[in-house]
Amino acid sequence: MQFDRVAAHEPVVVDDEPQEAAVIAPVVTRPEGEAILFTKRADHLSDHPGQMSFPGGGREPEDEDLLRTALREANEEIGLDPLAVNVVGRLDDIRTITRYSVRPFVGRIPDRDYLPSDEEVAEIVSLPVSELIDLDNYESEHRDHPHYGEIRLHFFYVDGYTVWGATARMLVQLLELATDWRMPPEPDRYMEPDDDLPPSVRDEAE
Repeated sequence: MQFDRVAAHEPVVVDDEPQEAAVIAPVVTRPEGEAILFTKRADHLSDHPGQMSFPGGGREPEDEDLLRTALREANEEIGLDPLAVNVVGRLDDIRTITRYSVRPFVGRIPDRDYLPSDEEVAEIVSLPVSELIDLDNYESEHRDHPHYGEIRLHFFYVDGYTVWGATARMLVQLLELATDWRMPPEPDRYMEPDDDLPPSVRDEAE
């Protein structure tokens, strides 16, 4: 991955939402290539149960900045030592339907076993970058969203897992910055607002 391009990126800032959060997209380097770590959210959560996410969460009053938020949450969720993270850059802030502005950081982390250390995390999943950039594992759809208006939803299908929603939006930008992958110019389909989501994510959205 071309981390120098991530470092050179000037991220868009969102500062008009009532709540702040931060995540870290953790990248491990292995002999067979790089992989990105995701958390699978526990099914009992009220927000986004069962979805794939980057480690992170809401800013607490004691957090001096949003990087501290991302590192603290990653430590709580997967046991990642903040001192072991090489933060290489930031992606654009995004808005969520839960009225958060989310700041994504990109960090290189040691390749070791990580275990869920928070009841919000059901599983830690490592997905190879080589599979994420395979267009056979990607699709998208156009929808009219009640909160955002016209949007493009992204879906990455790798090793039986589906990355979609806000995490997929961040992943699209990360892959476009750090690899030669490019989002296809047109979505795979145009959907009506009430049309079902793909079967792999339908249960998570209900």
